[in-house]
Amino acid sequence: MTTPLTLTTGRRADGTPRLSVSGEIDMSNASALAEALDSGSGPLVVDLTAVEYLDSAGLSVLFAHADRLELIVTPLLGPVLAVSGIADLATVHHLGGDGAQ
Repeated sequence: MTTPLTLTTGRRADGTPRLSVSGEIDMSNASALAEALDSGSGPLVVDLTAVEYLDSAGLSVLFAHADRLELIVTPLLGPVLAVSGIADLATVHHLGGDGAQ
């Protein structure tokens, strides 16, 4: 059974918009992520620490906005972003084992 995609908007303490994403991102729901990213402009922090699965459709959406994204990821997604090349285009912060970030 797949985990539904949940998107929650907010702001960091410094006022930067933040999008928290949880569940699975795949071709069935990547359009919802695209809409959320398309709805704003300027820098955006995207917290992917609760994402359990990310396929090429989700990667494609992230690529389209990579130049303005600051991604927060777990060790599960870090290699995917590195191999795909997104880590070269977006700022990526790897959530440490101590939960820092």
